[in-house]
Amino acid sequence: MTQKPVVLRERARQDIDEAVEHYVAEAGAAVALAFIDAVEGACRRIREHPASGSPRYARELDFPGLRAWVVQGFPYLVCYVEQETDIDVWRVLHAARDIPAWLREPLQD
Repeated sequence: MTQKPVVLRERARQDIDEAVEHYVAEAGAAVALAFIDAVEGACRRIREHPASGSPRYARELDFPGLRAWVVQGFPYLVCYVEQETDIDVWRVLHAARDIPAWLREPLQD
């Protein structure tokens, strides 16, 4: 099986940058680096098994194909859609947020 590349939208990159800044400020560089490693691990898992993410928010938002994968060891979700040629990562959001509301935000890219 051919794996599809994982492509992060600009907003997903901003989400990651904001989380890294938070972890650096609140817990230190080591935790921030562990978060980055965990996000990369989540993206590898999504690339290898794109259908394994939860479709919960797809049902809530009436958005077929939307899936979410937990970032191991951190309270974050990678929200993505499998496309024909790639895995389109829309957002990387803290699980305590109102995920449907954050996903409804207008896309900037």
